[in-house]
Amino acid sequence: MDYIKNTIDERVSYVYLDRGKSNAIDQQMLEELRETIIAAQANPAVEGLILHGKEGFFSAGLDLVALYSYTEEEARRFWHTFVDFVRVFVAFDKPTVAAINGHSPAAGCVLAICCDYRVMADGEYIIGLNEVPVGLIVPASIFQLYGFWLGGATAYRYLLEGKLLKPGEALKAGLVDEVVDAKSLRTATIRQLGKYTQYERNTWRQSKRNMRQSLITAFEADQQDTIEAILKQWWSPATRAILKSIIDNLKGA
Repeated sequence: MDYIKNTIDERVSYVYLDRGKSNAIDQQMLEELRETIIAAQANPAVEGLILHGKEGFFSAGLDLVALYSYTEEEARRFWHTFVDFVRVFVAFDKPTVAAINGHSPAAGCVLAICCDYRVMADGEYIIGLNEVPVGLIVPASIFQLYGFWLGGATAYRYLLEGKLLKPGEALKAGLVDEVVDAKSLRTATIRQLGKYTQYERNTWRQSKRNMRQSLITAFEADQQDTIEAILKQWWSPATRAILKSIIDNLKGA
């Protein structure tokens, strides 16, 4: 794999996002991540998973520069893959902890909220879902996932304004569970995973599946119409203009 590094140590799968400086997500990275999650689910030697970014960036979200140049066929394939990946990760029944060691907006935040627990490094970082200001339609399933942690009313308000939160704000809102010094991030995530894996395996996993059933059902439902709506907006002149402005700013930074 080119963008996902995976090691297994003491029955824990350590999954490292490793694509460029900001871990921006393109088709290949998404496919590798999906494959890694499926393999961890199937591997009896894996009892839990910790998802890491890199210093400064957990993941900047979708690679808008790459996605902007996708053909219609490539864009359709990407969005189908993205929705299916989230379905797979939401249904993953082993314990998962996100080690958020930097910025985590948009799809980066989606990766984090698929996990059972989030530990974020303290610093001038942001996390949250800011799809609307970027010109992307928020699927009902993603709203449901966000609301699972924040509560429906807060998720509704945050999504419609594309609110991004600093670590302390995210902790207060319930979007992350701990904020620690960056040097303590690995220790904190291992400690939390150990709290989960100490319990009888089947009891813990079945309970997780039961409590996530509404989310699992939402992502297992046919989302063809939702994807087509996303794609229609993706190719609209208004969204293309927003995306081009963002990309020009990124290239000029």
